[in-house]
Amino acid sequence: MRTRTFVVLSVLVLFLVSVSCAPGNVRFHEKPAGFFAGLWHGLICVITFIIGLFTDKVSMYEVSNSGSWYDLGFLLGAAIALGGSGRGSRRKKRIC
Repeated sequence: MRTRTFVVLSVLVLFLVSVSCAPGNVRFHEKPAGFFAGLWHGLICVITFIIGLFTDKVSMYEVSNSGSWYDLGFLLGAAIALGGSGRGSRRKKRIC
């Protein structure tokens, strides 16, 4: 029972920490989001997408960004979070 409580609390804390750094944060108005912010936003894109369906305060992509570096970080983070495309390009062996 203690293990279950620990797991639930850990997931809750991880969820709250990841959402607190979501795109649309006020801190990016002074200094635009860069590569590492884009990487983080790409990693949590699934979570922010689900939350963004229910609220207007959280968006999936930071509009106040530094340009290409943020885009590259977001793309890499999203590829990691969504599984990339490594398996799709591998040839399948036919067994006849």
